[in-house]
Amino acid sequence: MTDSAAVVGALRELARERSGEVELLDGFTDSELDSWAVEVPEALRIVLREIGGVRTEESEFAFGPRGRQVFVDGHWTLGDLDYGEGSLIVGAGTGDWGPVLALFPYRADDPEITVEAPEFVRWLAGFAERLAGDGERPAPKVFVQAVPSVGVAEGPDSELAALVGRGEPLTDLVDLRALPEYPCGVGWEPYFSTLHGTADTSGSEVLFRLVGDGRALLLRSVVSGDFLGRPVRRHATPEDAPHRAVAELRSLAAEFPSNVVLEPGSSDSVMDGWSVPVPEDVRIVLREIGSVAVAGLPTLWLRPDGGAGLDVDPELHRMLGGDGTYRPLAGVRYGRSSALVQIRIDPATGQWGYAVSVPADPAALRKYPEVKLLAASPAELLLDLVRRVRRAAAGPDFAARVAGVTQWLFPNTGEPWPRPTPVSAWAGSADPLLAAAVAELPDGAYAADLREVPLPSDLCFHRAREWPYSARLDRLHFPAGGRLAAAVPVPG
Repeated sequence: MTDSAAVVGALRELARERSGEVELLDGFTDSELDSWAVEVPEALRIVLREIGGVRTEESEFAFGPRGRQVFVDGHWTLGDLDYGEGSLIVGAGTGDWGPVLALFPYRADDPEITVEAPEFVRWLAGFAERLAGDGERPAPKVFVQAVPSVGVAEGPDSELAALVGRGEPLTDLVDLRALPEYPCGVGWEPYFSTLHGTADTSGSEVLFRLVGDGRALLLRSVVSGDFLGRPVRRHATPEDAPHRAVAELRSLAAEFPSNVVLEPGSSDSVMDGWSVPVPEDVRIVLREIGSVAVAGLPTLWLRPDGGAGLDVDPELHRMLGGDGTYRPLAGVRYGRSSALVQIRIDPATGQWGYAVSVPADPAALRKYPEVKLLAASPAELLLDLVRRVRRAAAGPDFAARVAGVTQWLFPNTGEPWPRPTPVSAWAGSADPLLAAAVAELPDGAYAADLREVPLPSDLCFHRAREWPYSARLDRLHFPAGGRLAAAVPVPG
């Protein structure tokens, strides 16, 4: 273990020899250290009693909370790097503080994350050596790879899985245990792209958090104003998703009997007479539940004999693909606008695929073609609904709290934006689905592959730089039950 007293001595000697270049900030009393929100071990106290930070001509690192600065998200920000382009952080939980990381997550061409030392005193010793020498941060010679938190949550490492919970598709994890050497670089890139034209305001950012007392680093991409830049790892569909959806809905209704009402389902003989085929995985749900009414939300009609609110405008019906391509579930209002929640159906196979929401006004859809991707199947839509309602209902006034969930069901309300691309760009693709889209869709069509985007996502064709400003939508197309989504503009 690094000798804390020796580090203090080395810094004091530097400050004495180079009094105009190196300044040591005042240390802290034990009573001040005791009042901090995190434990301060004795090895660190030896330093902090004497030195509260270091200021040079190029940087300032503060070792404790001063002014408005606080401990947050499992770490303490020591200071800025390269005149504000990056940050230097240290894990501040229990035991020795660490690790120490240098983060430059906003560099569009080459984001950089480096684990500089396993704990604070060792980093400080290296910093003192650099001050006495050339002052350059050493470049890492070895790297570890960040991995999707969803994969960690569903993987075999129970210790790491406990740190990410269910995982989140836009969050990656860096395992900081037993790194091969220091400094150690991290292979990683954000999920948003600021290249090739942003969608709107280009306000994306990266949120980082140390968890497990510095055991792992979480990197969450907040995609705001940019398109998605790379595929995500989505949660695996549970094999028993239909049975689980029924059980979760019944549990929710039992917990909130005045606010959640389930109507009976339909017999197989009745479903056999519907205008679209009903596969077995869907029948498992529809045999038990015919509709889901949650106070504060529009009713989800799982049977085709729902209320008049599901009447679809004839022109909208044509733009959505017509009979046999979708099943309406709910009409949604958000402000002055309306939307239609639906399940996309693959006419070739009868498969019930993705749940999506589109503007219900044909004129609005024609001018601003957009689609909200909600879930990969009817059962997953219902499971997500249960999760959202439970989170929102944790308090009084059930309906008022749950009403905010309506935004989730409406297009273009703040979810990440997959980047639409001209379908012609897929010419020659070895992917059968992409190749089929090239063959089926006319020149000028735009599409997005929805198989590796977050759930939910907002697919806004009109925000793509290539989408003609004056173009108007002729129709939407959802190959393979919505695994792709395409917009075909009016010719000419």
